[in-house]
Amino acid sequence: MLTVSTIEIDVPLAVDVVVSEDTLSVDLRDGRSILVPLAWYPRLANSSLAERTNWRLIGRGEGIHWEDLDEDISLLGLLEGRPSGESQASFQRWLESRG
Repeated sequence: MLTVSTIEIDVPLAVDVVVSEDTLSVDLRDGRSILVPLAWYPRLANSSLAERTNWRLIGRGEGIHWEDLDEDISLLGLLEGRPSGESQASFQRWLESRG
């Protein structure tokens, strides 16, 4: 009989977000901070300061949502070092829709 062990990962929750001209910084409830290049998220990189600062935590802090940009970023994705998975075609359509 084969026994499979599963590991449950407890993803820490976000408590604050700061988006600068070139970085996304997320403070976690456990005291750590995650800092990633804004270039990982083209919608954020191509937005105004007002749009970048209009965010809210979702899922009790499991993710971040930017209403104006239709952008969601998960804490798990940040912790795993995953940049945006949006295709170039989708991003281009989004850019064109902004006029």
